[in-house]
Amino acid sequence: MRSSASHRRTPHTARRRAAAGALVAATALLAAAVQSGAASADDAPAAKAHKGAMAVKLTPSQRAELIREANSTKADTASDLGLGAKEKLVVRDVVKDADGTVHTRYERTYDGLPVLGGDLVVDTAKSGKTEGVIKATRATIKVASLKPTVSAAKAQKQAEAAAKAQGAEKPAADRARKVVWAADGKPVLAYETVVGGLQEDGTPNELHVITDADSGKKLYEYQGIETGTGHTTYSGTVTLGTSQSGSSYTLTDTARGNHKTYNLNHGSSGTGTLFTGSDDDWGNGTSSSAETAGADAHYGAALTWDYYKNVHGRSGIRGDGVGAYSRVHYGNNYVNAFWDDSCFCMTYGDGSGNTHPLTAIDVAGHEMSHGVTSNTAGLNYSGESGGLNEATSDIFGTAVEFYANNPSDVGDYLIGEEIDINGDGSPLRYMDKPSKDGASKDYWYSGIGGVDVHYSSGPANHFFYLLSEGSGSKVINGVTYNSPTSDGLPVTGIGRAKAEQIWFKALSTKFTSTTNYAGARTGTLAAAGELYGTTSAEYKAVQDAWAGVAVGSRSGGGGGDGTTFENTADVSIPDYGSAVTSSISVTGRTGNAPSNLQVTVDIVHTWSGDLVVDLVAPDGTAYNLRNRTGGSADDIKQTFTVNASSETANGVWKLRVQDKARYDTGYINGWKLTFP
Repeated sequence: MRSSASHRRTPHTARRRAAAGALVAATALLAAAVQSGAASADDAPAAKAHKGAMAVKLTPSQRAELIREANSTKADTASDLGLGAKEKLVVRDVVKDADGTVHTRYERTYDGLPVLGGDLVVDTAKSGKTEGVIKATRATIKVASLKPTVSAAKAQKQAEAAAKAQGAEKPAADRARKVVWAADGKPVLAYETVVGGLQEDGTPNELHVITDADSGKKLYEYQGIETGTGHTTYSGTVTLGTSQSGSSYTLTDTARGNHKTYNLNHGSSGTGTLFTGSDDDWGNGTSSSAETAGADAHYGAALTWDYYKNVHGRSGIRGDGVGAYSRVHYGNNYVNAFWDDSCFCMTYGDGSGNTHPLTAIDVAGHEMSHGVTSNTAGLNYSGESGGLNEATSDIFGTAVEFYANNPSDVGDYLIGEEIDINGDGSPLRYMDKPSKDGASKDYWYSGIGGVDVHYSSGPANHFFYLLSEGSGSKVINGVTYNSPTSDGLPVTGIGRAKAEQIWFKALSTKFTSTTNYAGARTGTLAAAGELYGTTSAEYKAVQDAWAGVAVGSRSGGGGGDGTTFENTADVSIPDYGSAVTSSISVTGRTGNAPSNLQVTVDIVHTWSGDLVVDLVAPDGTAYNLRNRTGGSADDIKQTFTVNASSETANGVWKLRVQDKARYDTGYINGWKLTFP
């Protein structure tokens, strides 16, 4: 018979599983009622974002100090999170909001080995209280043995074979390193091997192959290279940040982390030669001067730096004030551009006939945004997370182009329209209707994770366009758009500026390496709720824009279910410990709450019968929802009806949960209040 105070059994594994993935290192631009007029939805007035939820602009020294603080307490943080004795945290990034909330992103190690797919974000209030945790995986990090059965040499050979199967030339595998692979279900001991050389089209190869160290089975693979006064090719005559030494000038931008631009002179390795001149005048606007592509690349890097700093408060790609560098004139007739984390650099080919360099503004913003993604969410470059990774670069490449406000390359929702890679004047991708490129997908479906990431990005690009501008036909900056929705219902846009803030906040504080489309919806809703409130037009627009690409339901559930307030942040429930709470702030209501208030609870737990669950009204009155019922069943996913008619509707409502018995663990996955 079970004691009322404790019990002992083999713990269940939480049911929620992370999607497969690994930390991405580097990317490429390519895979192998009618409204008209010049106005954008940005011109429409709407509510301002909550200042407290906006990220503050940290100087490099302020960011470094926050990282030092996180490092000094990471052992305590690991203990508070209930991590095992062999697990340690590694601080990777930090974001601070104006209200004092700090979002700290960690990697994990297990007995000294990197845990791929073990990343997490901890939200800490100004008071020091942990408010929520977002994890890439909920699986317990533990492996039976750290002694591999398969040799490292066998793992390397398998990795080289995988690269050859993809057409790589002379692939050469680096030494396989032992890791714990936790991004796809139960953690296992594995090898990660990185294969160098060149891909079939001449792009540098950086194929990461994960091999089970016990069975020798290939678990996962992804490509680490993410392909992505000057007289420029695409932007006209512009001002460049340069440096003078004696009578010589160089393309060194001292105002932007000393970003440098180099000439590879058609080579495919090394740094190249720093652009240097006897005057401070660069290029002639055509490909006849090698300096022209350098001017374009240098200008694009400056715009991208300024965009992230001035719009999102991020100083440089890593947020540490250090500039990357750019390389132009890569290879011969190389029709691509790519970001590489291993060199922290941006590289551009010269296109067909070496006359169409891929140095347009949105290409620069796209590729360097891969670096931002790698240093924030680290979205794995495969499956649905890979599509979101690519979409993030398209989103911010577009944002940089609009931010530039350059009359020679006006802002639009077309990707790569200036570089004419197709030879017919058409762009690479279209955000209003992605399928117009012949390969991208307009809407989410269950098999989209198997599509090339440059095309599975379509639904997220489409979501961003709908959220920014809305559905239907319109003309913006002279370009005609006509965006459909999957359900045939209209979407009203909130303006590009707000859409950018929501996506960046989700990327930097909500997404993890394994985030999929459903997770992106959850993350962007959480970001919108923090910025604008859960009853705002902006919050509802996020719901409707996602529904417009077949991810989730419309605001109000699509059936007139009333106004919903939601908190999707994770809150750990301590085993046989004190009660924890998750809060929802209700605003904009009049009078009292209804007699049929709907409370939807999503709790992940390995023995739901341990739990006491209460709804706590703003005045402190508690309404019991569950009192240690459910026995050994896992999880509580249930909607309760509460007569709260004696309570004032507006105020802070709390879900309070306490574990009253030992040996089983879980967390509040989210909850919501619906006012019919």
